[in-house]
Amino acid sequence: MKPPDLLGLRRPFEWAPGCRDSLVSLHAIEQQGWGRVSRLPVCLRIVLESLARHCDGRRVTPEQVRELAAWQAQGRRKGEVPFIVSRVLLPDLSGLPVLNDLAAMRAVAARLGRDPTSIGPAVRADVVVDHAVSVDVHGRSDALVRNLRLEYHRNAERLRLLKWAEQAFVHLRVLPPGSGIAHQLNLERLAEVVSAQDGLCFPDTLVGTDSHTPMINGLGVLGWGVGGLEATAALLNEPVAFAVPDVVGVHLTGSLRPGVTATDLVLVLTERLRRAGVVGKFVEFFGAGARWLPVADRATLSNMAADYGATCAYFAADDKTMAYLLATGRSPEHVKRTEGYLRAQGLFGIAQEGECDYTECIALDLAAVGATVAGPNKPEQRLALGDLKARFAALMADAGVADAGGDASAIRHGHILIAAITSCTNTSNPRLMLGAGLLAAKAVAAGLSVPAHVKTSLAPGSRAVGAYLEAAGLLAPLQALGFHIVAHGCTTCMGNSGPLLPGAEDAVKHQGLLACAVLSGNRNFEARIHPALKANFLMSPALVVAFALAGTVRIDPRNEPLGIGRDGRPVYLHELWPSEQEIDALMPHAQSPVHYRANGAQHGQEHALWNEVPASEGALFAWDPNSTYLVEPPFFQAVAADPARSAGVRGARMLVLLGDGITTDHITPNGAISPGSPAGRWLRETAAVAVADLNTYAMRRCNHQVMERGAFDNPRLANALASGELGGVTRHMPSGERLSIYEAAQRYRAEGVPLVIVAGHEWGTGSSRDWAARAPALLGVRAVIARSFERIHRSNLVGMGILPCELPVDVGPADLQLVGDELIDIEGLDDGVQPGMALTLSVHRNGRAAQRLPVKLRVDTLLEAHYVRAGGLLPHVLRAQLARPVEGSRS
Repeated sequence: MKPPDLLGLRRPFEWAPGCRDSLVSLHAIEQQGWGRVSRLPVCLRIVLESLARHCDGRRVTPEQVRELAAWQAQGRRKGEVPFIVSRVLLPDLSGLPVLNDLAAMRAVAARLGRDPTSIGPAVRADVVVDHAVSVDVHGRSDALVRNLRLEYHRNAERLRLLKWAEQAFVHLRVLPPGSGIAHQLNLERLAEVVSAQDGLCFPDTLVGTDSHTPMINGLGVLGWGVGGLEATAALLNEPVAFAVPDVVGVHLTGSLRPGVTATDLVLVLTERLRRAGVVGKFVEFFGAGARWLPVADRATLSNMAADYGATCAYFAADDKTMAYLLATGRSPEHVKRTEGYLRAQGLFGIAQEGECDYTECIALDLAAVGATVAGPNKPEQRLALGDLKARFAALMADAGVADAGGDASAIRHGHILIAAITSCTNTSNPRLMLGAGLLAAKAVAAGLSVPAHVKTSLAPGSRAVGAYLEAAGLLAPLQALGFHIVAHGCTTCMGNSGPLLPGAEDAVKHQGLLACAVLSGNRNFEARIHPALKANFLMSPALVVAFALAGTVRIDPRNEPLGIGRDGRPVYLHELWPSEQEIDALMPHAQSPVHYRANGAQHGQEHALWNEVPASEGALFAWDPNSTYLVEPPFFQAVAADPARSAGVRGARMLVLLGDGITTDHITPNGAISPGSPAGRWLRETAAVAVADLNTYAMRRCNHQVMERGAFDNPRLANALASGELGGVTRHMPSGERLSIYEAAQRYRAEGVPLVIVAGHEWGTGSSRDWAARAPALLGVRAVIARSFERIHRSNLVGMGILPCELPVDVGPADLQLVGDELIDIEGLDDGVQPGMALTLSVHRNGRAAQRLPVKLRVDTLLEAHYVRAGGLLPHVLRAQLARPVEGSRS
């Protein structure tokens, strides 16, 4: 059913002779004098169209449409944008808790005597099972099938929830294990660019529960990552509210030099934009360089928006976009309609300099980019390829280690123990994948091989990649070097690298070795790739193959050989590096629609295993009381009660005191559950789970008992209250007793003491992991006091009713001289929560006057303030759903 045309903006348009549809006209908005819409950044025009189309006087008001239409590049920012998206993307790791929440909402509705089928997705939702597979088996032809079977075995219970949700909710579709990575499938298969419903055309827009959702911006689709809490609201047709943004224009000029890859470019861009400070801002690319880039390169740049901190990183659609849609199997009719709509709306084509107004512009000459890697533990730590050897030597000096000679076959500092071609960032890019295959082919021809200590893996983000590599004759040489396809999923990039080769982990631990991983991923945080590896370097797929051949990062591949060929001659990187002409000759294999259409077909081992998963039916999910994976969440228990007005935080203790750069991996790790951790002990002692079956925190995200016990269970966590001990420990005050963070939180709860966290810059960097807010909320954390917050995590804190309080720009944790025994008050909330309000932080020390300083409440919108007053986003959303029936559920 078409939405009401409250503003009178609907117009017909013809996209082919005799083919007419309608649209909500952006030109009409400008003609009415509301603003110079044609000067707006294209990404804001997309948002404006959504506001105008959904304007109903309730969720979106005419005033909000006019305010955005009148956006000024240098204007004062006020108000908020209630963005209503057309679909939601749910990778399984973060999507399963969303489905668990929806199931819990239905259970609450049933207990209150309401129709549970009134609750369900009102917009299209795609769940992609991509985060669960691990590289347990590698280097053999059956690795793909064996890892897939292990995934099904380990995650049978979680898959049961997906099977139930697929039949329970009308608008939900599940892409089962083995289908590929969500963002790559979104690019190649799911995205429409322009959608149509009942003859009304509109831009394809989305949010996704993964921080790399902006990858789709490279295709001209506006979308970004949110936490599972916001995604739940979006599924139920609630607005995704955000403050009116600044838009940073990135002016790209020139073209990449031969031999320079999109990976090199995105790592340079990540460092540049992180340094420029684009956190929480929209980014839009423009200029001749942006037009020159192929769509796959654009997607690589957009993919890492979260890593340079931007909300989105947008490329407008153009002729190359239309060609990409055809090459990946979209129908000619759909592409014609898409281009016709975009041209009719003035949305077609990447802007040239001077055509749009941006808050600020950053220039980047593509020709100035060279071969690049990043590490050892952050994506923005850019290194020129030739500087990696010296950088690693500095790491060794800082760690106080040196090689002492001995057995030449032994594992040493700098040895590469994982070499992984992984991640949608790069495996979605045919030029990068063909380049890696060509380098492998030349290496095999030269007689090179990969050293025995290197664990190699190839995990493309879709089955189409393997198909075109095989058609191009490049899969066999990759396999000859050990790069067999191990999975179609995230694997190493998100930490599912599996075990190291036999003996390697023991050698690293017992000898204190500084060993490495090289990967074509987007994240390399400490302890993420593998807990035994302290240095992880991001690089292009071809460089992953090259360094795998070398077996160490302690070489300069510009002038040192990667190995010795069968003729006894040293073989250098420049001899193996593929030319642009060689890649061009093979590109037709990667541009065949046949491969991409076949990738969407329901066939093969993946779907045979999926069809064997037991399917439960009915409107309500039947939680198994003995399950240690799927548990009804506790966030809706008091939903029937009126929310209490938020008051100040008084007499709080610090649970942890942390520094800069604390990631969601530090707060809620993904990795293996240790038998001796609070979560491991609970599973073993309370639920009788064997040590071999503890699995990972990532796989147990639908069990709050595990997740709250797993908060801060990261071996690299440096809590200043823990007297120098690393890991998930703290001191209880005033006793001073050393306890696990979970145990300390439980004692404080029993004592009736509220908790706060104090930290430095960029609190919550990394994956859009809403358990990094859910778990602290369950532990009793009322506020996080930090110098700055990462965008998605800040909204997740608000969604859980936790107050994000920002310290003054010139004040950090060290300036507060905290020792751990202080009592903390947050004053100024007695009259309610308002966006951006000034509060007072009072620190009380024994026998001394209180230290008082201002802090800013980073509750940024009126809707967020309402969430806090309601006790969190989930209770608010459920109350709204119970107040009105929502379509989109099967009865």
